[in-house]
Amino acid sequence: MVDLENTAAELFARRPADRRPVARRGTARRAEVQRALIHSDGFVSAQALHAALVAAGSRVGLTTVYRALGALVETGRADTVREPHGERLYRHRPGEEHRHYLICRTCGRSEPVDTALVEDWARGLARDTGYADLQHTLELSGICGRCD
Repeated sequence: MVDLENTAAELFARRPADRRPVARRGTARRAEVQRALIHSDGFVSAQALHAALVAAGSRVGLTTVYRALGALVETGRADTVREPHGERLYRHRPGEEHRHYLICRTCGRSEPVDTALVEDWARGLARDTGYADLQHTLELSGICGRCD
């Protein structure tokens, strides 16, 4: 979750180490959403991120949060997974590489996992079938050692 002690102004003033554009059309509100996502702890829902921004004094709307998160996913700046009830959760992607996560179904803790085998398989499948721009989704969940 976002650290609610930070004000929106403090979140706005922080800049990530990597400065790729927020989206095709960057706006101050979208940049604010991106910074809040960067400073959130693990995966977070759009509604929870919006609530944290509003609690910190932001005037960003929920629709803007959804659009900004969608743009971040589209541009490779965020990863997304679905929770068991179907809601999408988002997490800042710190680098260029596509990642997969193991997520605890009890507490929501997430850890990136090495999925080189899956990535190699997907590249080989694209090559063998002639498909271009192949995309895939892999979601792994379980109960972490803390919750077990």
